[in-house]
Amino acid sequence: MKLLSVFMLSLFISASALAQEEEVSMVSTQRLTLFTAIKIAQASIAECTNRGIQIGVTVVDREGIVQVTLRDTIAAQITVPISERKAFTAANFNIATSALGDRADSPVGRVPGLLMSAGGLPIQVGGSLVGAVGVSGAPSGVTDEECAQAGIDAVLDDLEMAM
Repeated sequence: MKLLSVFMLSLFISASALAQEEEVSMVSTQRLTLFTAIKIAQASIAECTNRGIQIGVTVVDREGIVQVTLRDTIAAQITVPISERKAFTAANFNIATSALGDRADSPVGRVPGLLMSAGGLPIQVGGSLVGAVGVSGAPSGVTDEECAQAGIDAVLDDLEMAM
């Protein structure tokens, strides 16, 4: 009987806590400003330009929605959709796309819009995802990723101070 009473009390407490959580109707999220997204894209292009490489770069918000896309002067047109897919994938998995290569030939890897090759990075501030950047056009995905990281590095201190 005592065990049943303890169980019922814990069930009541759990139900009360759940009911309180259901009363909350809003969730706050941090977002990149357009200015910050542009700065990330420009710094990514600058890094690759310094290496003699023409790229396309896309910065998306935390949901994977495009905020800005830039294509360097003579970068191939295909760099734009590839950079967008890399950024979208990095945002949705909250991980570098270079870490997803083993999933590329799986059912999830064939979902339209995803691209699991190096060059997409999540943008995290204070442990929270705020967006992602995707780069395409370098001779290797490793270089794409390095240029994407340069874009993030250009704003990371300011983002962390804003938290």
